[in-house]
Amino acid sequence: MSEVLNSVLVYFQQLPWLELIAMLLSLAYVILAAKGSLWCWPAAFISTALYTFIFYDVLLLMDSALNAYYLLMAVYGYWQWSKKTDKSHKSTSELTVVSWQLNWHVKVCLALALLVLGLGYLMDNFTPAHFPYLDTFTTVYAVFATYLVAQRVLENWLYWIVIDLASIYLYIEKGLIPTTVLFVVFVIVACYGYVKWLKVYKKASLNLQPSTIN
Repeated sequence: MSEVLNSVLVYFQQLPWLELIAMLLSLAYVILAAKGSLWCWPAAFISTALYTFIFYDVLLLMDSALNAYYLLMAVYGYWQWSKKTDKSHKSTSELTVVSWQLNWHVKVCLALALLVLGLGYLMDNFTPAHFPYLDTFTTVYAVFATYLVAQRVLENWLYWIVIDLASIYLYIEKGLIPTTVLFVVFVIVACYGYVKWLKVYKKASLNLQPSTIN
């Protein structure tokens, strides 16, 4: 355990300041989103803008493109959450939380699984990618889960728990210990986010029927 902590400390000491800011804002985004704070989206916007530049600079073009998508979703998410703020409360934690029905999630997951298989096949056979299917899985589902956050769908946190756990395995296999530690924190925050949002959802359901998608 001490070796892991020492590795993390050395990593942060050698980390370029731009990447450090991006990492801290990324963590801030997750924590603020779990709390239901509208400020999560400005944090996401700045962190993803920095990561878009950082990954492009080192020619990780797919990661750069993914963060460009996150950048757009930060704008969309801020707009969506602003519309859904409960005007009778000062706290952004009173934004409406919705729950989408299980059969809808099953259909979407099956469609995304087919997409993962197709893209994973291409990555496996036409690129030197490591863990092509698992890496594709985390990317595809992260894109969808980000949309769920913007829509303030309760189940988004369940997606993130699975995505982050899969990412932890990938980063351990690649020897990225500090990033692994960061994603362990993400799992913990995702669990907290689900419990927090579930309480908000149940509280709202006592007063009126929550919105659902069939």
